[in-house]
Amino acid sequence: MIYLLICAVSVISRGFAGLGTEAAHTMFAFAAHPWVGLSVGILGTVLIQSSTTTTAIAVTAVGSGALSIEGAIPIILGANVGTTVTTSLVALTFIGNRTEFRRALGASTVHDFYNWLALLIFFPIELVWHPLQRISGTLTDALYGTDWLPNPAHFNFIRAATRPVEHAVIQATTHISSTFGPLFTILIGAGLILVAVRYLGKLLKLLMVGRARDILIKAVGRNAYLAMASGMGVTVVTQSSTITTSVLVPFAGTGILKPAQVYPVVVGSNLGTTFTVVFAAFAGVGQDAKIGLQAAFVHLIYNVFAIIAIYVIPLLRPVPLFCAENLARVASEHRWVLAVYLGTVFIAAPALVIVLVGVL
Repeated sequence: MIYLLICAVSVISRGFAGLGTEAAHTMFAFAAHPWVGLSVGILGTVLIQSSTTTTAIAVTAVGSGALSIEGAIPIILGANVGTTVTTSLVALTFIGNRTEFRRALGASTVHDFYNWLALLIFFPIELVWHPLQRISGTLTDALYGTDWLPNPAHFNFIRAATRPVEHAVIQATTHISSTFGPLFTILIGAGLILVAVRYLGKLLKLLMVGRARDILIKAVGRNAYLAMASGMGVTVVTQSSTITTSVLVPFAGTGILKPAQVYPVVVGSNLGTTFTVVFAAFAGVGQDAKIGLQAAFVHLIYNVFAIIAIYVIPLLRPVPLFCAENLARVASEHRWVLAVYLGTVFIAAPALVIVLVGVL
């Protein structure tokens, strides 16, 4: 499945290259506005239920020159938020019992409010001073051409491994017009990413039962930073922060774990999900592949900064948990509140922004 993911990224990259620079830029022109890009990241991730897919597509678009790094950053930040919806939906399985529903929802929505708080802090800062763009650029420049870390552009074994799949897809679309052929190639690549992430998640979720599940629960209960490391490690393995957090929601609902114990796992899972995209960025081809790697580093740096600002520094640490537990308390008494919250924040508001900016 990891091989399929890398192949999919390469296929998308070839598709964008086939479009030509002008056509590719036109395709992403609608997301050039930072608020639209942010909304596209949120809404797109809600619809396909995979921040890895959304971020990988954005990184690949940057790597092929179809999207600027400035345009990709809001999409990446938005994807970080949109991925939290699934965990909230898992909590709905406890809606028949008010107490269990409150516990489960408190544990699930702490992921929401952590990511919203991170966005509230760093998105305005990025719009004004561009620290994520600058730092990721510096990091990318430092890593390229060094003796201790090979240039990712020279990872020929990835190109050799993915070339058969690339050629098969391109051959299948060559009979289509010069414009629609590359478009179909991009769609096939996006579909392959979605299949790879989905199937890999389902496959590896089987690991989160029995002894593996018990080990995670013990790690969560001992120490906050050990719990954070556990969340990061499990997410690296499963390629999905949603899987990591969703598995713990039932334990919170039944009272085995408290929302406060799930909280650091959420923080760690956010960081863990960035490594897939960084690795996938190595499959980028073309003269802009280096910028594609920079876009992947944006995702990593953003989550590191969020951990420092919200969790490591104790001032803001209680905020996500406080908001989650209060929403859970209100929603357990008035269950329509959750539907309004999810529908408004994750669907209606981003869609409205896209429409309004497009009209204006």
